[in-house]
Amino acid sequence: MSKSSMVQARMEPELKASAESIFSELGLNSAQAITIFYKQVELSGGLPFKVVVPNEKTRKTFQQTDERKDLIVCEDAGDMFKKLGL
Repeated sequence: MSKSSMVQARMEPELKASAESIFSELGLNSAQAITIFYKQVELSGGLPFKVVVPNEKTRKTFQQTDERKDLIVCEDAGDMFKKLGL
């Protein structure tokens, strides 16, 4: 199949760089990643992930995390399980 259609989008340079860094780690370029996303949209008949507006508790948690408030820092998975009481 001929690949002659183009997709253009404007986005924040930091978001683009961050995503492309992850694509690179996965061995993908931007065109391949976008093609995978489009194929998943086609296969699922919609977005391939749940899209929701965060509730107040989630927004507060995001804000506290961004402000580095009330964080529990763990050394490793074992430390995390210990702190969780598991």
